[in-house]
Amino acid sequence: MTTATTTGPGIGAWLRSVVDWLDERGKAAWITLMVLGFVLFWPIGLALLFYMIWSNRMSGNSCRRQSRADFTNPGSTGNSAFDAYKADTLRRLEQEQTQFESFLQRLRDAKDKAEFDAFMEERDKAATETAGTSTHAPADT
Repeated sequence: MTTATTTGPGIGAWLRSVVDWLDERGKAAWITLMVLGFVLFWPIGLALLFYMIWSNRMSGNSCRRQSRADFTNPGSTGNSAFDAYKADTLRRLEQEQTQFESFLQRLRDAKDKAEFDAFMEERDKAATETAGTSTHAPADT
């Protein structure tokens, strides 16, 4: 019994190169291929649709290849002066955001206190008016 061997790269390597080529061109290339698959023979289009959903090709970043450096240091651009400027600016913006949020909280607290004080004044005023009218009401004889 003998086994068949192939001398070429095989269909798997060819499919991998097609997938890489489509990934380089982005989501539009995948959608175009899927539509052509539906036009030519609907099961091909359906299979491509399922593959695109299964492999997450329809998400925003799936077709873009990221290097290992992008995962280890996502904030680095390679330019140290710009990275320092960016870090300083982000730190300053975060500080300003914290200050602004605390200002908004103080503003909400002051508004809540003013509304509560107004409510208490109205309640006290209504209580004194009620008490004043009940003591001065004429008695029926």
